[in-house]
Amino acid sequence: MESSSSPAEQPLKVLVIGAGLGGCAAALALHHQGFDVTVYERLRHFKRLGDSLGLGENALKLLRRWGGQPLYDTLTRIGNQAPEMQIRRWHDGKVLARQPLMDMAGYIGHRGDYHEVFLQAVRETGVPILMGHEVVGFDEDRPSIVLADGSEITADVVVGADGIKSRARELVLGFKDHPRSSGYSCFRAYFPGEIVKGDAKCREFVEGDCVNIWIGEDTHVVQNTLRGGEEFNWILTRKISHEKDLEITESWSQEGDLEEVWRCIEGLDERIGAAIRKTPRCLDWKICYRDPLPTWVSRSHRIVLLGDSCHPHLPTSAQGASQATESAATRTYEKLRFARTRQSQTNGEDLRDRWHNALKDVNEGIEIDPESVMMRNRPLYAFDAEADAMQRWHEVSSRVAEELRTGHVTPLFNVSVGKGSGGKAVGVVEAVGQSTVA
Repeated sequence: MESSSSPAEQPLKVLVIGAGLGGCAAALALHHQGFDVTVYERLRHFKRLGDSLGLGENALKLLRRWGGQPLYDTLTRIGNQAPEMQIRRWHDGKVLARQPLMDMAGYIGHRGDYHEVFLQAVRETGVPILMGHEVVGFDEDRPSIVLADGSEITADVVVGADGIKSRARELVLGFKDHPRSSGYSCFRAYFPGEIVKGDAKCREFVEGDCVNIWIGEDTHVVQNTLRGGEEFNWILTRKISHEKDLEITESWSQEGDLEEVWRCIEGLDERIGAAIRKTPRCLDWKICYRDPLPTWVSRSHRIVLLGDSCHPHLPTSAQGASQATESAATRTYEKLRFARTRQSQTNGEDLRDRWHNALKDVNEGIEIDPESVMMRNRPLYAFDAEADAMQRWHEVSSRVAEELRTGHVTPLFNVSVGKGSGGKAVGVVEAVGQSTVA
């Protein structure tokens, strides 16, 4: 979306709701194109929350364009500096495949550290980030937002970058969108590497930056060490079946049961098992899933969704933050972006399933094809979302204009039910000429 203002006109006014990674990236992109941008954030201040997060070159190239080489350099210094990752067998740690780390998630760093740099980059442009301003309502026809204190702010466009629990999404859809269980859960922990260094059994994992992944039947562990061994992070993903586990809590702060973690890592390579058993506390993150939305844009075309509010990713996609950075605003934007974000989402589902099934029915001593467990994100990194939007804008916006003129807006996707392997029914999402299994 380009600002249509001439030197004699006022630039279009855009309100970005949410100062997370996606909201900050949108603010940088919109400011770069000449829009008048203001960011509204519910929280009064941010804490260093979360753990590891990857930024791929597809996001970093845009951030360099919008914020300059110093921003790019600062972000890449935060990330893991290991040249490659090892994908290992669950029970003994045998290396099944090696792959450049850039093929996985790009630079893997602490989410809080990345977020602080994003916030600072926005502030340096002069774009105001108004903290402690909770948006409680929208008027899509004006359009405007209503704050908790009752004040109303109008604009030309509103960008709802307010995350997985988005209020803007309810307005765009016209109903409340409920999450459903993905059938998987993550235990996650992030703590000082010093806790692990004293044990010879697992010391190797904190001698420098490294990433290792252990894959087993319906489970995997990702270990990520940062800052030369100063910070240690592990994520255990498991398939869940108990009714209690399948309850949808959609929380990022639910305390994990370490006794349950110990049970989940029975039979795991004793080296990483020893490190995990030193964990002081962990979080239990039920991985919720949302079906692809029928639209990212409101009826009036003036309120648009971005990032987790419209295309949340599984952790194994390693692209959630990068795709949020690529995305930025209305009808033309959603048609430009939907097929690509859907591809990125399904990459995560595909990888999880390949890891969790790679060793099923494989006898001891039988070698598997390393390619079968490698990540396949590299094609995503060469993509330039801004250049693609510029190149295709006229074609897609002309098609959108015709749809709006006739009143027949093509949906973002169609879902048909077919038969998968073993005769199992699967939903097939067909997005702008691209088919992916949901």
